[in-house]
Amino acid sequence: MRPMLFPALLAPALLCAGASALAADLPRRGAPVADYYSPPPAFSWQGLYIGINGGYALSAFQNGSNRLLGEPNGWVIGGTAGYNYTFAPNFLVGVEADFDFNSSKDGRSPIAGLSGSGSVDNTLTIRARGGVTIDRALLFVTGGFAGSNTTASVNNAFQGFYGQQSKFLAGWALGAGIEFGVAPNLSVKAEYLFTSVGGDRYFDFSTNALQTNIDTSTIRGGVNYHF
Repeated sequence: MRPMLFPALLAPALLCAGASALAADLPRRGAPVADYYSPPPAFSWQGLYIGINGGYALSAFQNGSNRLLGEPNGWVIGGTAGYNYTFAPNFLVGVEADFDFNSSKDGRSPIAGLSGSGSVDNTLTIRARGGVTIDRALLFVTGGFAGSNTTASVNNAFQGFYGQQSKFLAGWALGAGIEFGVAPNLSVKAEYLFTSVGGDRYFDFSTNALQTNIDTSTIRGGVNYHF
């Protein structure tokens, strides 16, 4: 019976060793679990985009005609489309066009029997744009063509004259702003745009002719979707 004594003593030792090895492989209850966060999708300024914009415009007829047509101010809202081309690490150039409806209107009556009013009905711009990107932010300047549909009315009781005439006036635009990518295909922007249009005259057939130059400062924001 003595030969059976050694295996009987060895079996408990082997069981203890196996249990210790298994326990070493199990995760510790107090060990911290590292959190994993996937990085946000990269934002790309390259390519085509469309959007909407809106803001407030302050206009003034020039060459003294503001004494009769006033300084029309009002809200603007419209659409935007453009294309960006990125180059080097942080530089961008592109072209942008927008068309805005405008509620600006004003009128004056410098003397009894003589009154007038002027309005900016809508504005179109086609502009070059260039800027610097800093992560998801874009700082840009812009400039190019501007055109506005404007309307003037004059009522001169002394001459028995009443006239209303609308014209499309061409000129230029210059501005600057900031745009920020808030999602992989979505950005928001804020910008200042100055336009100066004119070079034509209302009622040129009569003694009530008026120069039609008009300058406008517009502050607006917008949302763009990038394809």
